[in-house]
Amino acid sequence: MRKFLRLSYSGTPFHGWQSQPNAASVQQTLEEALSTMLRAHTPVTGAGRTDTGVHARVMFAHFDTEREIDDRRRFLTGLNRLCGPAISMADIIDVADDAHARFDATSRTYKYFVTFDKSPFLTGCSWHSPSGLDTEAMNAAAEILPETEDFTSFAKLHSDARTNICRVTEARWEKWNNSFGSEGIVFTISADRFLRNMVRAVVGTLVDVGRGKLSIDDFRRVIEKKDRCSAGTSMPPQALFLWDVKYPYI
Repeated sequence: MRKFLRLSYSGTPFHGWQSQPNAASVQQTLEEALSTMLRAHTPVTGAGRTDTGVHARVMFAHFDTEREIDDRRRFLTGLNRLCGPAISMADIIDVADDAHARFDATSRTYKYFVTFDKSPFLTGCSWHSPSGLDTEAMNAAAEILPETEDFTSFAKLHSDARTNICRVTEARWEKWNNSFGSEGIVFTISADRFLRNMVRAVVGTLVDVGRGKLSIDDFRRVIEKKDRCSAGTSMPPQALFLWDVKYPYI
């Protein structure tokens, strides 16, 4: 029987989602907890792979089990205890045996948070810009992204991606009204898929537009060059959140 888990996590203590030797990951932590609860080795497959330090407000993962889970609340309570404070299990969902957390996702949304006022309470979940940014220019440049198919300029070099084609459906900057009274902005981007490091590279290049280092035409030329070296720097990970994942059956 296949199950979906809906979870969230802080990326701070982990070296990303994917299991790797000699480093703590969300996937490994979750697999160990599930294996303990189900008393059998239980691999999990996530909706995507967040990088080191990147958070997830919503992440889905699937696993297979032959055991019935009668008391789901108790099962989730046990998982939460085993996974520790940085991971939170929200729900367990019955799905078809061929449902796939990664391949069946129709849309993913990321958010990147920027604050203009230094705050000790927002350090772990935002990037502090020491100077203001031209949000209007950044939004004008962001409007080019849904018109773009090939995102090679924002792809991690030497990755294992078979294609750099993505379909962005929204990309915009908005004012961020956080609870600590710090002035800030947030970038929201949704697409059918994302390349490794893509969002942080897009944000870094848009920040160059906001600083006046690049014009909107320059931003378009960066995309057309299909060269990662032409784009801006990759932004710090702690301000990036996987915000939502959509499926046709959930």
